[in-house]
This record gives sequence, structure tokens and C-alpha cells, in this order.
Amino acid sequence: MTQTPPTRALPWLEPGQPFPAVEEAWGPADPAPGLLAAGGTLDVPTLVAAYTRGIFPWYSAGQPILWWSTDPRMVLNTAEFRLHRSLRKTVQKLISQDRLEIRVDHDFDRVIRACAHTPRSGQDGTWILPAMAQAYGRLHRAGLAHSVETWIDGDLVGGLYCVNLGAMVYGESMFSRVPDASKIALAALVAFCRVHRVPLIDCQQNTAHLASLGGKVMPRSDFIQHVQMALPLAAPTWEFRPVYWDALFHHARRPA
Repeated sequence: MTQTPPTRALPWLEPGQPFPAVEEAWGPADPAPGLLAAGGTLDVPTLVAAYTRGIFPWYSAGQPILWWSTDPRMVLNTAEFRLHRSLRKTVQKLISQDRLEIRVDHDFDRVIRACAHTPRSGQDGTWILPAMAQAYGRLHRAGLAHSVETWIDGDLVGGLYCVNLGAMVYGESMFSRVPDASKIALAALVAFCRVHRVPLIDCQQNTAHLASLGGKVMPRSDFIQHVQMALPLAAPTWEFRPVYWDALFHHARRPA
């Protein structure tokens, strides 16, 4: 009779304690592949230390802070973003009617609250708990977290927020109040990244939605190597100009 090997103990972090090496994260045979540690805090230095090592927090109500480093890692190569014909037509129509505005960091707190309260298929509740929202608010005020917002007819109808360190962008969450609003925000982020020569957006988790837009999995070791090369580079200036759409429309990858 084959016995299931025992699960390795999960390290508990005290505030300020360094993270374990990402290679120590639970693997495919463990209950939660990619889980690295629990505990610690969500202050700015800890979050920066996590992201620079390819680690991110993700936990639900009633759980301690859980830290993850998934292998493989879901990423979006900005050169391979799939601008589907229907989305392209929607954006161009809204632009031609002068109804669409992309704003950056106009109302970060409102965006993260909307992300927290957006129902998601297959999920009960939200991982963007009040403590998480407050933590990313602190990152935003430190200039390290940003919102990309879709405004139509003067109303905030969709958006996303992300973390930026050097030339590395880490996507966190999106929301939509009208069809395609979150996709428009993501398309705007891709255009922004192309203009500023940011080649990769971290997506953390593998989902069919991201795959349909060009997301792919990357071995964690390759992802960490990319992060280490991107971190020393200059961070972009977070503003969106309408001319940035040209980086998407004029160099769009042909949809599959």
C-alpha cells in the first residue's frame, strides 16, 4: 500500500523575519502548491521584500497572512497581449465618441474597494480583506502601488490596481461594472507598459481569462531571474496619455 508522504511544516514568520527561499514553497504533492510561509506583517518594507523575491500575500478571512510563490508563475508578456477584435472596436468607438478616459491613481482607494466587492466565479468572499486594502493603500501612498481606471461618460466603471518596483509590474486585481471595463483597463496598462518598455506583467495565478488575453506560465526560476533584472531599472512615470493607445493599436498582435 502506497503511503502519502507527510506535508512539510509551514514556516511561521515573526514581524521583520526574512522570508524563506522560494524553493522551499510547497510543491505539487502538498495541499497548497506554492504556499511558502504564514505570519509576518503587511507593512511596506515586508511587502517590498516579498515582491522583490517573487512572493505575494493571499489569504481569506479567518486565516493568518499567507505568503505564496507559485511555480510555474502566470505572466503576461506585453508584446503578446491579445487585443481581440471586439475589444479593439469597443475602445476605438468610445475614443471616437470622446466617452472614454483612462485615469491613473485618480481614486486608488475606490478601485481597491470595488475589486474587493466584485463577485468572482468559484470564490466565496474576497481575499482583499480590510487589512489587505489598507496595506496596499500604504503602498500606494509610498508610490509603489497604482490604479489604472476606466472612466466612461464621467463614471468610474472598471479598473485594476498593481504594484510597481523598478521596471517590474505586478498585477493584483480588476473589477468591472459594465462589460469589458476591466479589459479596457488591462489593455491600457499593456499600452502603458509597451511605451515604457516594461516587457512583463506578473499575473500570479493561472486563469483561463488571462490565458485568453495572452497570459502564459513561466517557470518560477525564470520569473525570479527576470524580476532581478527588472528591479534596478528606472520605474515609469505613472500617467496615461491618449497617444499611448497607439502602442497597442499600431502593434497589436493578430488575435488567435
